[in-house]
Amino acid sequence: MLVFIARRLAISSLTLLAATFIMFFLVALSGDPLADLRESSLPDAPRLMEARIAAMHLDEPIPVRYFSWLTGIFQGDLGVNKAGTTVSSLLAGAMASTLKLVVVATVLAAVIGIAIGIVSALRQYSSFDHGITFAAFVCFSLPVFWVATMLKQFVAIEFNDWLRDPFIPLPVILAIALAAGLIWASVYNGDRKGKLTAFGIGLVVTAVILFALSASRWFADPGLGFPFILVVGLATAAGVAVLVAGVDHLQPMYAALGAAGVGALLYYPLQPMLIAPSVLTLLGLFVVAGLVSAAIGWQFGGLLRRQAIPLAVFSGLFVAAMIFMDRLLEAWDGYARALKGRPVATIGAETPNFLGNFWQTTLDSGMHLMLPTLALILVGLASHSRYSRASMLEVMNQDYVRTARAKGLPERTVIIKHAFRNGMIPITTILALDFAGVFGGAVITETVFGWRGMGKMFEVGLREVDPMPVMGFFLVTGTSIVVWNMLADIAYAYLDPRIRLS
Repeated sequence: MLVFIARRLAISSLTLLAATFIMFFLVALSGDPLADLRESSLPDAPRLMEARIAAMHLDEPIPVRYFSWLTGIFQGDLGVNKAGTTVSSLLAGAMASTLKLVVVATVLAAVIGIAIGIVSALRQYSSFDHGITFAAFVCFSLPVFWVATMLKQFVAIEFNDWLRDPFIPLPVILAIALAAGLIWASVYNGDRKGKLTAFGIGLVVTAVILFALSASRWFADPGLGFPFILVVGLATAAGVAVLVAGVDHLQPMYAALGAAGVGALLYYPLQPMLIAPSVLTLLGLFVVAGLVSAAIGWQFGGLLRRQAIPLAVFSGLFVAAMIFMDRLLEAWDGYARALKGRPVATIGAETPNFLGNFWQTTLDSGMHLMLPTLALILVGLASHSRYSRASMLEVMNQDYVRTARAKGLPERTVIIKHAFRNGMIPITTILALDFAGVFGGAVITETVFGWRGMGKMFEVGLREVDPMPVMGFFLVTGTSIVVWNMLADIAYAYLDPRIRLS
């Protein structure tokens, strides 16, 4: 394996070197970097032109300029752009903005898309499968700039207008409840009577919840509260425990329920620490929650501690995340008033000159992230769900899966331990490419929402015929592709023992 990785690194490095050579030539030949000064009527335009020629080495042949750039790379110098700003400083700011925007969207799209694809494969040709297939193809065919524009119009502008009087009309409640009932009916895997029952329950429960939220004006001053956190935390812990460990042995479920219960009971004692916390304080609380949950899993897990500890940690961190979200929502009213009733942002990474407490500034960052993240998730969700569905369907028809069923193993064990692990091998390639593309940013999304990230830096460099920022972008993205492909190879060996043996 080490020899294989070393060989792949050598080949990838040579490929990256050749690609940088071609890219440098293409950018250098794509236009005239002095065009703006040639058309300028400024009296010192000739002097500025000579200074730019000297700074960009335009009086040298392109191959000489390329090798000068390559020599600077090995010395830690990425050059300067047309304005004289170092590319290193441009990359630092652009990467921070891009990672904040794209990483969250990529992770959520991958997790949700894979989960939906697996369920769709297990319910092949059901109403749920047909609905997911239709929705996936619709989302996949939508242009990202159109999705972004629609989100700005209806999720930002129209929603901000609605927040002035957050009352949900009865026809809207009925329409949403009807859609929720249809979704629950499609998820239910049973006969027609069961589907009708699921449809009715989903419709009624959704209608009651929406009516209560509208009557209480919850959207004007939202929050979760202790009862909600306790009930949802225990229900989630029980559901995940049944899914992962089953009901034959209850020790993992007891561990998960114990961690969720302890976390919820700490809701009130933690409130003084959450009035004005720091990032380090919150990180410390999450670490303590994980350690305490792991101890609960070890105590209640018995002989099944290998399953109980991860379940307990997940349950404890999930409740901790809900407590964090509850405290964040409590800052909503003050944040909305500070922004004059327009809390959902449409452009930029933060509100200029906004001064608020920790929770309000965190909420401000989240509101600026929401729309571009939704746009990227909707587009990426479709491809992940389709790839994971196809991969799982292929695996489910393999001989070893049929053998596992013939041996009498529970269906949950067959799916999770046999089919899912092997079905992830093709998905690993897609995930590696997606995470490698994270560093390249999202050019269209960043442009629509006014984010100055890697994609915007690349676009500006191309438009202004400025090779140095483009090459800095290309170097970062190319290196990330090489690294993530190596990680994908290592993941193959972990998922499939045959690769390790070969």
